[in-house]
Amino acid sequence: MNRQDHQWRKSSYSAGNGNCVEIADALSTSAVRDTQHRELGALLFDSGEWRAFLSVAKHRSL
Repeated sequence: MNRQDHQWRKSSYSAGNGNCVEIADALSTSAVRDTQHRELGALLFDSGEWRAFLSVAKHRSL
């Protein structure tokens, strides 16, 4: 996944103070990066890992 070729987005729930993460999706991978430190790269998750994380986050089990 070339992280420069993908559309990065952040949640509309994010505050304006820059303490956010951004997400970019590819066919089978999701990338997550720190909005304030984009130069540090991103964490990559396969689709199963990302779905599992979102499910846990949605149910506030973190």
